[in-house]
Order: sequence, then structure tokens, then C-alpha cells
Amino acid sequence: MNYIDTVNWMFQQLPMYQNRGKSAFKKDLTNTLKLSAHLKHPEQKFKSIHVGGTNGKGSTSHMLASILQEAGYKVGLYTSPHLKDFRERIKINGKLVSKQFVIGFIKRNGSFFEDNQLSFFEMTVGMAFDYFARQKVDIAIIEVGLGGRLDSTNIITPELSVITNIGFDHMQFLGNTLDKIAFEKAGIIKQNIPVVIGETQLETESVFIKKAENSNSDIFFADQLVKELLDSDLKGSYQKHNIKTVIQSVSVLRELGYNISNSILKKGLLNVVKNTGLQGRWQILATNPKIICDTAHNKEGLTYVFDQIAKEKFNKLHIVFGVVNDKDLNSIIGLLPKHATYYFCKPNVQRGLDAEILKTFFNRNGLEGNVYSSVNEALNMAKENANKNDLIYVGGSTFVVAEVL
Repeated sequence: MNYIDTVNWMFQQLPMYQNRGKSAFKKDLTNTLKLSAHLKHPEQKFKSIHVGGTNGKGSTSHMLASILQEAGYKVGLYTSPHLKDFRERIKINGKLVSKQFVIGFIKRNGSFFEDNQLSFFEMTVGMAFDYFARQKVDIAIIEVGLGGRLDSTNIITPELSVITNIGFDHMQFLGNTLDKIAFEKAGIIKQNIPVVIGETQLETESVFIKKAENSNSDIFFADQLVKELLDSDLKGSYQKHNIKTVIQSVSVLRELGYNISNSILKKGLLNVVKNTGLQGRWQILATNPKIICDTAHNKEGLTYVFDQIAKEKFNKLHIVFGVVNDKDLNSIIGLLPKHATYYFCKPNVQRGLDAEILKTFFNRNGLEGNVYSSVNEALNMAKENANKNDLIYVGGSTFVVAEVL
């Protein structure tokens, strides 16, 4: 099989959460532990940092990777989902895993995957851990896929655990209250391993403190401890929370013996995109008219995005918008500007919500626009309708952003 055949085979094995949603979700580490044993426990052969949370874990992971790269370490980075190419999920010092490694890994282990009915996510986590072990990384930043306690990544014993924040997302899996969701996220806190919490929240603070006490883990609330904010090339206003989380994480890493000077910290934060290839975070795609895309897709993330849009200078606002079919539209509809023209579209994944359904819901709530057959058709029409002093925003789903990049 060539690379495309190999990735297609992976996508087809079992329903993938990215495409199918709840029917693909597996709350069990049994398969991951089996795979780890089959691969001779690669996750035990490199140091790691485990990053979870509702929003900001991708940005935080990339910031940490950039800083550690600037400090001279060989840094693995595992994140999900990808935007354009599957290999974006697995990088070392910003370089994508090779196509040959992906092909070889599946060829070597394909029969094991089939015999044990491993999910797409399980085999991808195994691939990342195997790659980082073989390449002898100094440290790997491992982003949680979903939740924490029973996420496939949660077989590592990291140097540091990081939890960015807690919001209402994936409630069908994690619970319908913030403290229940926090309990699942807190599952990445390990015995005697320090943990950094990005944001202090009344409903979740006690959950994290209790878990840390039971684990004999030092706990640090970044928003209480970090007073000085540094600049980053990631320009979304919401990044200030992630930057504080990262600054506190670096402070803990220094105590653990990592050599990261203040100048390296600053340089790493200013070169995240260059060092890691991160895309889709308040990314400016064009000017005249200004076109911005962002992967924010839940209430907490979209709150920051639309607050920032309100601070932009423009004549008219055009919004290219699409979501997945398990999105709680009631939770986000109040955030969306009424004085905007909407371009409704369906992201090209099985989970994508039909654009006509989206339009009907928005119309009922006083937001107007038309339906388009694809994300790119919607964007092209927005460009056609906009003048040079207008603003076009593309978002609602990671998958919508992926199609315009």
C-alpha cells in the first residue's frame, strides 16, 4: 500500500470519532494497553508532558513544543485532529512524521490491529509513541484526544500534567456538569507528578485540588501565579490564558531540571508557527478584505472569538459558518452577531450538520444568510460580496477551517 492507501485503511477500520461522533467513542484503555505491550511499551522510553482541557490544549501544546525546541531539546508533538494531512498529528521539532514510517507501522502491525479491532485513535496513539521512542526524542508533548481519564493517551507517566480549562463540550461522553467534566479531565493527574491548571474555576477548583492531594501531586493554578504576560505570534485574545499556562509550566519544568532561560521562553512564544507549523488559531488568510479563520467550536472558545471580532475595525461582517451534527446550537446562538451576513455550509465529514438545518435554526433566532453546497463555495461567495473594508470570518468547526486552509 502507498501512503494514501494506508491512511484510507486506517480511516476505514472502525467508525472514527472525527467522522462519526458518539458511535465511535470507546471509554476503555484495554486496547491501548494491549497495543503498548505488543509494541514493547514505547511510551516508557521517552519523557513527556501531558496536556488536557476543553479549550486551548492544542495551542498550549504547540507553545510548549516551540519553547523546548528553542532550548535545544529534540521534541515530539502529538496532537489531534489534523487539518489537512494525517501526519500533522505526529511531529518532531516541527517536522511531520514521514510517509514511509506511517506505511511501515501499519504494515508491521496491521494484523494485530485487525485481530483486536483497534480504533483509528488507538492505533494513531500507538504510532506516535512508537515513533517518538524509535527517534529517541528528549521529551514529547502529548495532547489528550477527548476527556483524560480514559483517553488512549493516558498510559503515559509524564514529567508534568497540564489542564488548560474546563467547559461544556463532549457532554455526551464526559458528563453534563463542569465538575463531572473536570473529574474526567483530572484523570491525567498522576501519582507524585506536578500539575498545572490554566484557569481557576469555582465549579472545578476543588475537583483538581482533591485529585492532586490524593495523588500527592504539587498543583499550580497559573492564573493565580503568573502576573506578567508575554507576547506570542499566536494572536487570538484568548491566547493570554494559554500563555499564562505555558509560563507556569515552564517554571515547573525548570524546577525539574530543564534549562529554559527567560530569553528562550520569550523566543519560543514568538515563534510557535515557525517552529511547529500550527494553523487555524486566529489565522489571517488575506487582507482587503481581511479574512480570519479560527478552530474555536464551543461556547467558551467562540465567546473569545466574537469578543475579538467586535474589537476589529470593518464596515460589514460576513460569517462563513458550519458545525457538526452533535453541536448544541442553543449554547452558542446567543454569541453570534445579529448584524452579519451568514454563509451556511456543511463541513465535508460524515458528522457535518446539514446546512439547511443550520440555516433554519439561525433564521428562527434572527440571523440571516444563504446555504452553500460547500465550505469553499460559501467562502468564495463571501469574498465576492465583501468590499475591501469588510471582515470575513470562517469558523464553527475545525473541519470548516480545514477546508479553507
